[in-house]
Amino acid sequence: MVQPEDTVVKVQKAYQEWEENSYKKITAKSPERQNPMTTVSFTPVKPLYTPADANPDYEEKLGFPGHYPFTRGVYPSMYRSRFWTMRQYAGFGTAKESNERYKFLLAQGQAGLSVAFDLPTQIGYDSDDPICNGEVGKVGVAIDTLADMEILFDAIPLDKISTSMTINASASVLLAMYIAVAEKQGVPKSKISGTIQNDILKEYIARGTYIYPPKPSMRLITNIFEYCSREVPKWNTISISGYHIREAGSTAAQEVGFTIANGIEYVKAALAAGMDIDEFAGRLSFFFNAHNDMLEEVAKYRAARRLWARIMKEQFGAKDEKSMMLRFHTQTAGSTLTAQQVDNNIVRVTIQTLAAVMGGTQSLHTNSKDEALALPTEQSVQIALRTQQIVAFESGVANTADPLAGSYYVEAMTDQIEADAVRYLETIASMGGVIPAIEAGYMQGEIQKAAYQTEMEIENGRQIIVGQNKFKVKEESPHNLLKIDMKVQEEQTKFLHSIRAQRNNDDVQKALAALKAGAEGDANLMPLILDAVRVYASVGEICNTMRSVFGEYKESVFI
Repeated sequence: MVQPEDTVVKVQKAYQEWEENSYKKITAKSPERQNPMTTVSFTPVKPLYTPADANPDYEEKLGFPGHYPFTRGVYPSMYRSRFWTMRQYAGFGTAKESNERYKFLLAQGQAGLSVAFDLPTQIGYDSDDPICNGEVGKVGVAIDTLADMEILFDAIPLDKISTSMTINASASVLLAMYIAVAEKQGVPKSKISGTIQNDILKEYIARGTYIYPPKPSMRLITNIFEYCSREVPKWNTISISGYHIREAGSTAAQEVGFTIANGIEYVKAALAAGMDIDEFAGRLSFFFNAHNDMLEEVAKYRAARRLWARIMKEQFGAKDEKSMMLRFHTQTAGSTLTAQQVDNNIVRVTIQTLAAVMGGTQSLHTNSKDEALALPTEQSVQIALRTQQIVAFESGVANTADPLAGSYYVEAMTDQIEADAVRYLETIASMGGVIPAIEAGYMQGEIQKAAYQTEMEIENGRQIIVGQNKFKVKEESPHNLLKIDMKVQEEQTKFLHSIRAQRNNDDVQKALAALKAGAEGDANLMPLILDAVRVYASVGEICNTMRSVFGEYKESVFI
């Protein structure tokens, strides 16, 4: 409960006396390590926090887990009933190689799959397209047709395993392929569960794997919302991603503010398409970064939950509490991994894992120690998964919900991040929304400024990166790294050509013609994409059909 005003005044007075008579005297003799002391997001940190800094109305700002405003977690029992889903992100080379990695991870105790696709698949090109030379299978698995997806999930029961797919511009095609694989396994689409990232707005802001301009891209997203609400009810239709915004160099508050701004835009688009808020909002999910400043990260997740709940209730009039819940996946921060002294990355990932768990994540991917150098080996992937398992079974932090609640520092930081995020939301709203803000380069510019400030902090030694700018040692060249053979592209192209020779190409052309007609009109494109996938039309053929109608997005350059 809120402390009486006279109690807060007394604490403030006592703090001032302590600061003058004790703290300043000792720091005059032994100066602070930094002045000012800040988080990694440049937020000033006081030497001590008291009830005067964090004095929330408990029911209004905190409440209970599973209850509005969900600051303390989205489920009443949190990890006392079941741990978060340990979902390691994986995929490389061919579908066969990735299938073997998935089976390895499941055998090690992983509870769900998370698919990484190569760049050609992400931006809608086939492996034999000349533009893809040197990229096939490199940063994820190469998928050209339904035949590849059948191999990718061979002997993996899709009615028992949930799958997250990190795919955006071509999300509709890969979701259709997943549905078609489930059908071939005898699993109805109403029974499959998982998530597609499907967040195109952050691609324009921070990542760059877009295909179409914003308007048709938003149409595809709302088509997916509408289709899945009827046909695939257990599927999370979007994972609104702050992860890549943070990887691009944003602060914690920018990560929250820009991600929630994107979420608002998707909600508005769905409402404009005639959907009811409580029809689709419960299947929205989020994706956040776990950075090194552990307490700031815990506060970030708590602030995001509270802010989203209020927006959904007050701005959009959601009635169903599930519509107000910000459920999120977390990935540890790739940008914090160093190529120097790679074993240090295990410690960084452990800190980030603790932040995600104490912040109440629903699922988690832990990066491997060697990912600053290459795709991870099986050994390093196993260590990354074991990190989650040790935190879950041995640390005790999962035994109670929101274990850091009531910390004066964490509560003050939660309030601060929420307030800063609201200011970003107000600025974006004043510009007319996310798309005008993207076109003006606002969010890109804010992230660039934060990234530059971070780099300057590292270069001048104010921010210490152990093993990189301090405590350096001479090291041998890295060895035993996972390398993708250039033959992958040759093998994948050969397989694609064999599928094209075997399929009924008349059926393919009919399906693509129907898709083009649908794109030229206002039909929901998901059933048409699914029809094309079922006859083994390729990712490139489907995306090129829509390119011919929608065109391609060309990025504006902001300096």
